[in-house]
Amino acid sequence: MLRGNIEGVLIDWSSEFDDFLSRLEESAAAGNAVDRQRLDLLLAELQVLADLEEAPVVESATLKRVRQSKRYVVWRVSHPYREGVAVRLIVWFPDDTHVVVALFSGDKARMGDVFYDSVGPRADVAIEAWKRQTETERGEG
Repeated sequence: MLRGNIEGVLIDWSSEFDDFLSRLEESAAAGNAVDRQRLDLLLAELQVLADLEEAPVVESATLKRVRQSKRYVVWRVSHPYREGVAVRLIVWFPDDTHVVVALFSGDKARMGDVFYDSVGPRADVAIEAWKRQTETERGEG
C-alpha cells in the first residue's frame, strides 16, 4: 500500500489508485482540461481526508456513509456539483488515525448509480486485500 503525506490521519491507497492518480496527473499536465478538473477535485477530496483529526461520526455534504456497504462501514467522499465531472472516493477507517481508499471513480458522472450499486461487495474485497497486504508488510501473515 502507498501512503499519502498527511498532517491528520494517514491515508493508505492501493497501487491501482496510485497508477490512476499518476495517469490523471500526466494527462492534466499534457493539457487535458477535463482531467485537470478531475485531478483538482480528487486532490481536494484527499485534502478533506487529510484535514480530519479522526474518523467521522456524523455525515456532511462531503462525507457520507455508504448505505450499500455490508461488512465494513465505508464512507464516500464527494465534491460540490460540477457539470459533467464527478469523482468519488470510497474510504474505510480501520481506526481513528488511518483511512484507506478502498474504491474510486474517476468519472461517476458517466457511470451514474451503477457505481454505488456494487460498492459494498467491491469495498469488502478491497479492504480484505488491504488487510492481507498490511499484515504481510508487518510480517504478521
